[in-house]
Amino acid sequence: MKEIYDFITQKKHLKYRRCLDINLAEEFCGQKLCAKERVTRRFELMCREELPVILPGEKICFTRTVGNLPDVYTKAERDEMKRGARMPEGGAISNLTPDYARIMTTGFDALRDTLDSYGQREIDAILYLVSKYRDEALKQQNTELAEILERVPRQSPRTFREALQFFRIIHFACILDGCHHVTLGRFDKYMYPYYKADINYGKLTEDKAYDLIREFFLSFNKDSDIYSCVQLGDNGQSMVLGGSDGNGGEIFNELTVLALRASRENMLIDPKINLRVSSKTPLEVFIKGTELTRAGLGFPQYSNDDIVIPALTEMGYDRADAEDYVVAACWEFIIPGHGADIPNIAVMPFADVINTVLHRDLKSCTDFEQFKECVKKEIGNIADTIDNRLKRIKYLPSPFMSAMLGEGDVSEGGKYNNFGIHGAGIATAADSLTAIKKYVFDEKSVTADELINAVDNDFEGSGELLHRLRYETPKLGQNDSEADDMAVFLLNSFAKALSGRVNSRGGIYRAGTGTAMEYLSVKNIPASPDGRRRGEPLGTNYSPSLFAKINGPMSVIRSFTKPDLKKTCNGGPLTLEFHAGIFDSEDAVRKTAELVKSYIDMGGHQLQLNAVNVKALKEAQKNPQDYKNLIVRIWGWSAYFTELDKPYQDHVISRQEYTV
Repeated sequence: MKEIYDFITQKKHLKYRRCLDINLAEEFCGQKLCAKERVTRRFELMCREELPVILPGEKICFTRTVGNLPDVYTKAERDEMKRGARMPEGGAISNLTPDYARIMTTGFDALRDTLDSYGQREIDAILYLVSKYRDEALKQQNTELAEILERVPRQSPRTFREALQFFRIIHFACILDGCHHVTLGRFDKYMYPYYKADINYGKLTEDKAYDLIREFFLSFNKDSDIYSCVQLGDNGQSMVLGGSDGNGGEIFNELTVLALRASRENMLIDPKINLRVSSKTPLEVFIKGTELTRAGLGFPQYSNDDIVIPALTEMGYDRADAEDYVVAACWEFIIPGHGADIPNIAVMPFADVINTVLHRDLKSCTDFEQFKECVKKEIGNIADTIDNRLKRIKYLPSPFMSAMLGEGDVSEGGKYNNFGIHGAGIATAADSLTAIKKYVFDEKSVTADELINAVDNDFEGSGELLHRLRYETPKLGQNDSEADDMAVFLLNSFAKALSGRVNSRGGIYRAGTGTAMEYLSVKNIPASPDGRRRGEPLGTNYSPSLFAKINGPMSVIRSFTKPDLKKTCNGGPLTLEFHAGIFDSEDAVRKTAELVKSYIDMGGHQLQLNAVNVKALKEAQKNPQDYKNLIVRIWGWSAYFTELDKPYQDHVISRQEYTV
């Protein structure tokens, strides 16, 4: 295990990597090929060009050797495709979870018979690449691996190791077909039967199973640089553990425990662990989750079945599908094996809403209720704009992903076709409303003109007002009813503005509490009435403003569980930062676990904790070569701190540290 671990973490496998110097787009354009023919030919080419690499001591193989995926459309063609249409992720199918359990039970040979010619060609192409790996295994006299590759993925796996290898091939092929953010689903559900059978029949010991899991987890870190989106680490390799078993109980088995342990010992950014929990979940489970947080990986992220399952059911998901939900690349809730939800297609920019209404309506409003009505109207206006902008969605086809879902051409939609809208900067907006109510309408100590001028001048010459707004005004996260009520109002207005709308694919719109990269995309947003100055970032996800004085994490939890989060359940975690030093005590680990459980018991929908050390982060900025393995959480994903652009680093450093 150490040999393969060192080989991957020291990036020695990259010596096999090369790029294809080929212009498929011009060739395909000249031949006037249809979209399915283009992506299928590219997939066939990639499978031919991929070289079989079996690393020293490797038991679960497949490593990317081609570092680029040539485009199948020219720029002129893409510009034409975008005219009047929205192409999320550049048209790449993304944020879906294949039906791993069904496919592994079926096997590719039987699956092939159910597919159209494009799907059959892609199955044949990946099986050809598997045969090259089998031949390489024989060449290396690795007969055990060769025998596994002779069987899977053609037929269903017979052992735990075969199941892990089968999964690796599915995941590898989906990305080779141009899909982004292919998530990993409920690992301890669909893999458990293979694990349990091997243990029961004496084919596998727990120690050997653990070694296989560690290597399986390592495999996600071999090619994660290729799959990067916003920054290195944003690759969508998100795994779900635990949660409802569909029969009134919860999944938390031996495989769950081994997976948490493997993640903790590998200390790598992938796979990113999500724990499904509920009020029924024993404290011991939260303790094990907190031990992983203690390691400093930025996960697990918790999702609350008590909130999510009813919320999804109310949105129209079948109860069985809702109980089987997983987490997309970051935090959004999706259904494995079904549908084609687009969970992060647009943003409700709460800070922009306040800025617009401040300048357009504040002077004419006679009381705060009238001002709130203007805010509600503007939220509706933006919802209209989003809806109008998404009248036509365009995706490139993915015959392989379509085969993995089994519900027709996924680029045209599926069982579920709902659109998720992030609600960005809730704290900035709620705190701004609180300030406006307090100073302009209640106390009348600041006129509308004075506040607008101060904001427009970035508070230059308004130092006393700036101090009052930043530090003497109630803030979301302080368990102050006035500020908290503003968040309730904003989120309810957001949900209501989307309610009843039918999107262009026949689905609904889902409101959410995630800010994603929007917390840094504020260079063009002016100062705000909460005292945030121009260019200062918003709070991360569903969390307090960076300069809010907070009386410990429990006050934050009380504030952020007051909204009815079933109404805004697209996803978006409350994010809390803890000083890494507090986890030196087992008592602190238990107290943190109790805090997490309190959030779940109080009706929180999603929670993410970070263990941070600001001093170490600042040192890492100065001497990055000494901190190559320092891991931090960005929004819905973790990354190596020194690989991030400086604005992302600075935001992590500026977040609040809590103690318990």
